[in-house]
Amino acid sequence: MFTSPEEMQALQRVAELEPPLSALEESLAALGQALCSNDAQAIEAQASALHRALARAVAQFAQAARAGSVPPTLRHRLALAGGRVAAQREALARATASLDRAIDVLLPAESAGQAIYSAAGSTLRPTGSGALQA
Repeated sequence: MFTSPEEMQALQRVAELEPPLSALEESLAALGQALCSNDAQAIEAQASALHRALARAVAQFAQAARAGSVPPTLRHRLALAGGRVAAQREALARATASLDRAIDVLLPAESAGQAIYSAAGSTLRPTGSGALQA
């Protein structure tokens, strides 16, 4: 069976782009698992691995795009991976904002450089009406 030079080039591009794309997809899945398990060390490690995998995949795809074209199926998979990265980033931003709000409610704001609690742990500030203010 004879193949044209264009077909050979397309097969070569797929062979070059598949490993970094697969690594990116695996890193995304691993980060998702780490986020679900609330394992801070695993999240840090997987986020770093994802960053490296994303950089490699983007570099390889950019090089392939300059040299010709990227096969549509791989381009689609890269776009899906980019969407998953954006979704995880958005979920992390929402979780961070929620945590910040919870901290703001639980810890009163400092007032004009005064200490908030005494050595005995009681508040030094007057509480006013006794209602919790957020």
